[in-house]
Amino acid sequence: MKNVIISWSSGKDSTLTFERLMESSDYNVVGLYTTHVKGEVPFQVTPLDVVQMQADRLGLPLVTIELPEVFPANDVYQSLVIEGVKASGLNVEGIAFGDMFCNGIVEYRRSYVEPAGLEAVFPLVGEDSHDLANEILDRGIETVLVTVDRNVLSESLCGKRYSRELIDGLPTDVDPCGEDGEFHTLVCNSKYFSHPIEIQSHSVETAQRFSHLRYEVAS
Repeated sequence: MKNVIISWSSGKDSTLTFERLMESSDYNVVGLYTTHVKGEVPFQVTPLDVVQMQADRLGLPLVTIELPEVFPANDVYQSLVIEGVKASGLNVEGIAFGDMFCNGIVEYRRSYVEPAGLEAVFPLVGEDSHDLANEILDRGIETVLVTVDRNVLSESLCGKRYSRELIDGLPTDVDPCGEDGEFHTLVCNSKYFSHPIEIQSHSVETAQRFSHLRYEVAS
């Protein structure tokens, strides 16, 4: 079995990737890594302490990699990720990603992962989004929408549970997994969590284009 670390966004795609790999006879998950800007995961705006809660509930070490900005230059981003993984002290032979679409992302990831002597692993790429959405729900992965792109969706969806009812109510041009960036999620529970993350109170923060859920959680 090859030791892999998972690129962890705090959302449902990362969690499905984790569960698939946990059930694989080819890979051994040794940790998670997350990139952040000033202590928050980009897009999800998940605070690092909440990401640490997820890692603790999964019983895995968390590697945090700080970015200078949300969209740094490619060479900066790539070197920071590889250096962060290499400096983690974990025995890592591959990096797993939760990407779904065949849109050039596989080639991009491989372009900086493989020269570092690591395998780039893509458990979800190329699969139908509706099938993946159903699998997420069938597995009991409990997820909350924490970021919404107001160009395509209503701010009122911030804080809503990811469910079949929510998916059925999405506009027909919105991907059911939000893979075009229409929404981002926070996983609060799964069968691999030791116990759930409970959001205690929340408000919605409106930015230029995106709305973000702000919340407190039980420790």
